[in-house]
Amino acid sequence: MHAPRPKSIRDTERISLSDSFRGWHSIPRFFREIYRDGPGLFALNVLARLFKGFSPVVLLWIGKLIIDEIVRLLQTKSGDLEQLWTYVAAELGVALLTDLLGRGVNLTDGLLGDLYSNASSERIIRKARDLTMEQLENPTFYDKLERARMQTNSRVSLMSNVLAQAEGLLSIGSLIAGLIYFEPWLILLLALSIVPSFINELKFSSDRYSLARSWTSERRELDYLRYIGANNRTAQEVKLFGLTDFIANRFRELAHRYYLLTRRLSLRQSLFGGLFNLLGVLSYYGAYVLIIYRTLSGVLSLGDLTFLSGSFNRLQSSLQAFFSRFTRISESALYLKDYFDFIDLDTERPRVKYLPLPDAIREGFEFQDVHFTYPDRETPVLKGISFSLRAGEKMAFVGQNGAGKTTLIKLILRFYEPTHGRILLDGTDIARFEPDAYRSRFGVIFQDFFRYEFTLRENIAVGNIDNLTDEDRIVDAAHKSLADQVIREMTAGLDQQLGRRFYRGQELSGGQWQKVALARAYMKDADVMILDEPTASLDARAEYEVFKRFIGLTRGRTSIIISHRFSTVRMADRILVLEDGQIVSLGTHEELMEEGGLYAELFNLQAAGYQ
Repeated sequence: MHAPRPKSIRDTERISLSDSFRGWHSIPRFFREIYRDGPGLFALNVLARLFKGFSPVVLLWIGKLIIDEIVRLLQTKSGDLEQLWTYVAAELGVALLTDLLGRGVNLTDGLLGDLYSNASSERIIRKARDLTMEQLENPTFYDKLERARMQTNSRVSLMSNVLAQAEGLLSIGSLIAGLIYFEPWLILLLALSIVPSFINELKFSSDRYSLARSWTSERRELDYLRYIGANNRTAQEVKLFGLTDFIANRFRELAHRYYLLTRRLSLRQSLFGGLFNLLGVLSYYGAYVLIIYRTLSGVLSLGDLTFLSGSFNRLQSSLQAFFSRFTRISESALYLKDYFDFIDLDTERPRVKYLPLPDAIREGFEFQDVHFTYPDRETPVLKGISFSLRAGEKMAFVGQNGAGKTTLIKLILRFYEPTHGRILLDGTDIARFEPDAYRSRFGVIFQDFFRYEFTLRENIAVGNIDNLTDEDRIVDAAHKSLADQVIREMTAGLDQQLGRRFYRGQELSGGQWQKVALARAYMKDADVMILDEPTASLDARAEYEVFKRFIGLTRGRTSIIISHRFSTVRMADRILVLEDGQIVSLGTHEELMEEGGLYAELFNLQAAGYQ
């Protein structure tokens, strides 16, 4: 969080004007996704915009005919108004149809946007499933994920803008055709009034994107500070430690630096925009003077004057809207490119002919000279780990924080691959097994398990979500973990909403949450059970009861236990003692106590605390 922050947009890689157009390459694929998500709505939207696009020139032309007909009637003193009322009725019909089409466009825009927002968010979630832990724990990569995840609204507005752009092209094309028919010179004045502003907008849209992209990490920090500064989960410590001023001042400092950059960019954009707009206004009135002069000269009729002035005015505003949308589309298309870059991340596993998993574990696991260093670090976490975990054995990992206990778990679960060495299961390198099928053989509860704000039933069933409707299995898992006590205390039983985020949610104590999380591990009929500090929030008596029950329930199954409480650890068949990423001892409780090494020292220190 204290990494050097860019002082300005120039400190990072800029997005050039040519880069702004690169994002457009993603738009055809974008619309293929939209069409796939709602083909019927998409077709209706396009048809409505197609007819609506020609309505401006049709209305102006009918208005011209009405004016010319009125002038003719005044000049001839004729009382025949049938033709006039026909034109008026036609104009009314076109106006009503245009309004109806506009409402249809807005309706289908909203529905398509909702469908695409839902579908693209689902695609991101499913893509995240295929990512490795190495990718998910990498800050730079997480910024990429954040940009893809947080830009749903910009992608929905992009859809509306691109469709409106196509509709605008129809309107502009028909209006330009009318101007060329009467006064081709007006096109030159029109270009002078619009093009400079367009280039200015396009330039600053790339600058805005560059700034937003370069400050992705800082904006994540701002969101984090907002969260911890006003959240029920952090409120106790914030109040107790008096952190409000610290958090608020840190937020203010970072937010103000971002504000200064955006203010500078906005001021420059407004200044240049005002100058170019002045040129546009002068060009518009130059065209207006030309139309008046040609009318007074008798070249144009009063109806032609009405049509041309209306067309030029409508065309200028249409082109301004067109170019404004163009810059917004170019900017949004860059964000769209971020989304597709994330979706297209290479998550393909090397084509390996995987071996079938053994029906049952017969020999167990063997670590052979395993070394491991996390990708973003230089110091190795594990240094030449070699040991065997026999089938049906219950082994405890012991060591001080940072010794490498949890890293061993991550390797055996194949969240990471060893930097050097290998891990065998029944004599076969676990890298030869299909990862998902391999992990399905484990029941695991992590120290930092997640507290899902789902129902109590769902919180237990996430351990084996395919059995969400199997109430007997859920109740049995709760009984094994002592979470059945939690169920009895809930007003709605298994259907109780947990957490404070949603309606009628109920928060659990730390110990209750741990029992619920432990039930997840029991949801599987797993070959291997792993408990990584699963009872840290339980008192000594409750922990002893949980582990005593665990030992009995997993008899004959391979198990790994990590705990700092030695009264629990001594229940294991053997104890592996780690220090600084290396094995210093391995044996039963009695053997390690006789040995008098690190294990005996830590055990005696903890025992002394209870005397």
